[in-house]
Amino acid sequence: MTAMTSWTVAPEPVDSPTAAALWRAYYTEVSDRWYLLHEGRRTDPAELEREIAADTGAGLVPPSGQLLVARYEGEPAGTAGVRLLDATSAELKRVFVLEAFRGKGGAALLVRAAENTAVALGAERMVLDTRHDLIEARALYTRLGYEETEPHNDYEYAEHWFSRKLGGFDSK
Repeated sequence: MTAMTSWTVAPEPVDSPTAAALWRAYYTEVSDRWYLLHEGRRTDPAELEREIAADTGAGLVPPSGQLLVARYEGEPAGTAGVRLLDATSAELKRVFVLEAFRGKGGAALLVRAAENTAVALGAERMVLDTRHDLIEARALYTRLGYEETEPHNDYEYAEHWFSRKLGGFDSK
């Protein structure tokens, strides 16, 4: 059995306990990485709670978006979200795999599932942004055929922007 057969990816309500736990892990990791790099400290718990409360995931619900959860051998292991920006463009959000499940193909599987979801929503192109210090994410997107582009948003922490034309691939 290959590692890929141990993964499943399915839609998940943004307000589920599983989504909440995975998002908390996501926010904790990316916030801690930023603060350790820029200020030499971990995220203050109050800062973390404000960030989590500020982004409810409301854009990741049908009919114009979707949250996906990956499970490895049945255990919640990661997330990816997609939301339509306009009639032909979607944005990839919150791609994250828990540390214990990294290196098993889950991130690529999540991105491909999000791309398929975007196509089903009518998108022809996927865009995303990421930070400079998230080198693993930038390497993943490049490996999956994303090209670095000019900024498509002015998000506070966005430092790199990517785009990929959708279609012509098989998510298996």
